[in-house]
Amino acid sequence: MPTKLSTGRRGVERLPAAMGADRRPARRGPSLWLAAPALALFGVFAIVPLLGVLALSFTDWDGLGSPAWAGLSNWARILADPLTHEAFVLTVKVTVFSWLTQAPLSLLLGVFMAGRQRYRAVLSVLFFLPLLFSAAAVGIAFKSLLDPNFGIGAAFGVGWLSQDWLGNPRLALWVVLFVIAWCFVPFHSLLYQAGVRQIPASLYEAARLDRANGVQQFFLITLPQLKYTIITSSTLMVVGSLTYFDLIFVLTGGGPGNGTRILPLHMYLLGFRSYDMGGASVVGVFLVVVGLTVSLALNRLSGAHKMESQMEGL
Repeated sequence: MPTKLSTGRRGVERLPAAMGADRRPARRGPSLWLAAPALALFGVFAIVPLLGVLALSFTDWDGLGSPAWAGLSNWARILADPLTHEAFVLTVKVTVFSWLTQAPLSLLLGVFMAGRQRYRAVLSVLFFLPLLFSAAAVGIAFKSLLDPNFGIGAAFGVGWLSQDWLGNPRLALWVVLFVIAWCFVPFHSLLYQAGVRQIPASLYEAARLDRANGVQQFFLITLPQLKYTIITSSTLMVVGSLTYFDLIFVLTGGGPGNGTRILPLHMYLLGFRSYDMGGASVVGVFLVVVGLTVSLALNRLSGAHKMESQMEGL
């Protein structure tokens, strides 16, 4: 016999109270205390040094004596310097061309390496080799290979390879972009490879039943499902291009002339070659502001800050 619920007045009055007692607000996500160690490290090694650099940007200091208060004079001088303007324009060029070069190559290589064939695993190992080398080692290696007198062109007697790649103002920037892509394309390919392998196989099976070919599957399934991977990779590329220093410093030192003197290298040369720590701090703060602005803008415009699931309903 089914049990009948009491519909008496007292039962009706007590039922909402009992239900309300069980409806306690559930805790969503992990406790904030779990992030405390990471936040502490970030504060000590990021926030505190940044505040120190911000304070130095308002002083005159050669790195040896005592800093002297200079107010806004460093900011006015550095931001009005034509060399800073040239370095900023060059940094924008490096950022744009780095993304245009690395993004499609990384995407295609990542999709290719996500296959299950054995030969793809061997090629994946070869593609990831640049990740094992430091930027300084890569810079020294390419500088030696491109040497017009003793490099690879002279060794094999190939005339067009024997030209002064790093000493020609028309070629140096493109060589730097090539070396940067050689270094960082494997990392972004790894991101895309992981993203492709998370796409449900049922989507491709349904597409094959609808007689969609490989190109149609790529544009209708793979690209939409890699939306957030593309956003993450692009953000790392754009913001990371604001930190290229060691590779360019070893390859060209900012030359020929100022042909490869981007803002991070400009900051170093101001501080440690011209002994203008105040001016270098201005460039450092400017780089941080630009990097944060670009990163937040990319996330806002792309909608990645909402973090909605692309697998909902599957």
